[in-house]
Amino acid sequence: MKTKAIRLHGKNDLRLDEFELPVMGDDEILAKVVSDSLCMSSYKAANQGSDHKRVPNDIADRPVMVGHEFAGEILQVGKKWQDKFTPGKKFSIQPALNYKGSLDAPGYSYHNIGGDATYIVIPNEVMEMNCLLQYDGEGYFPASLSEPYSCVAGTFHAHYHTKYGSYVHEMGIVEGGNMAILAGAGPMGLAAIDYIIHCDRRPKFLVVTDISDDRLNRAESLLGQEEASKFGVEIKYLNTAKMDDPTAELRSYTEDKGYDDVLVFAPVKPVVEQGDAILGFDGCLNFFAGPSDPNFKAEFNFYNAHYQFTHIVGTSGGNTDDMIESLDLMSKGLVNPALLVTHIGGLNTVPEATLNLPNIPGGKKLIYTHLNFELTDIEDFAEKGKSQPIFAELDEICKRHGGLWSIEAEAHLLDNAEKHGLML
Repeated sequence: MKTKAIRLHGKNDLRLDEFELPVMGDDEILAKVVSDSLCMSSYKAANQGSDHKRVPNDIADRPVMVGHEFAGEILQVGKKWQDKFTPGKKFSIQPALNYKGSLDAPGYSYHNIGGDATYIVIPNEVMEMNCLLQYDGEGYFPASLSEPYSCVAGTFHAHYHTKYGSYVHEMGIVEGGNMAILAGAGPMGLAAIDYIIHCDRRPKFLVVTDISDDRLNRAESLLGQEEASKFGVEIKYLNTAKMDDPTAELRSYTEDKGYDDVLVFAPVKPVVEQGDAILGFDGCLNFFAGPSDPNFKAEFNFYNAHYQFTHIVGTSGGNTDDMIESLDLMSKGLVNPALLVTHIGGLNTVPEATLNLPNIPGGKKLIYTHLNFELTDIEDFAEKGKSQPIFAELDEICKRHGGLWSIEAEAHLLDNAEKHGLML
């Protein structure tokens, strides 16, 4: 079967290729990809090429498919897996396989599986590691976004605290404590806010900071005090760029006790050091943001590590349990992945969008891999609809859903794409 896929051939060298997939083996699965969400991790992989820990050294000769936040439909199942998987079922994939200790992952390391493709062959190790997950919900894009939600679920589970005189690590955030999410009004920050408000272990007080009023205002409009109060959380959105002394002001909201849990969502030295400075006794700092620079460093107060028992953790991705939890929260309507989506586009837009991802404002860029149209901000649907009627129709649907992308909008796009000449 022929596929079209975005493949990484070298540093900053992403191409839309068409090629023949190998014949599916007895221990493999053939699948159709429908949606993929672009991630900063893909930008980093493209930027670093083979210097990236997950990208192989031979991509100039054997390019790899990119994209790891994807969902689709199973088409054929090899004999080994026919008792577990069925053609016609929808799926999502946990890319962090951790197969035999390897860092190899779909979207970084494989030649025939990645999210930015029309068709893929899912290798045996994905099923061996229980990383092919059946999705029974509506639509496709929520399953694509279950991967970023799993990352934030994992990061909260990775926090730990201790009791004085005990060496036992109690995993998870401090329930009913103080939490700060720094540089947290971007798409992954929104996922973290959505998750921590609606999961079963919540802080009492949550501060979200950023240096952009636009990002903060959007975040607050989607996940403001009214929503947080339903779950017993007090939430504040603060622009630290407007503060004379951000550390002092942030600590003042806790009566200078500091924060039990701090998450850093930007690989910026002053932000990391600010996170350290606002930690309270036994406070845990989680460095969520993956830096591109392998020599990225920041200062940490080891006096406080010794006398105040502060500590630091870092997470990269979630695990399968985190993804199952995320899918469950979505199926119950407790979290809303549509909050993250600000743009949609066809497979043709992936190379340019991925390589310029840090410079494109807004949240998640959602790709429909069998379609061909430019990356479009939901806010621009009405204007674009003047020349392309389908976008006027999508604009009306999104307005019915509070300006957000939706299952209804996705279905309308997929059902009418061919009629409007949007097929790849």
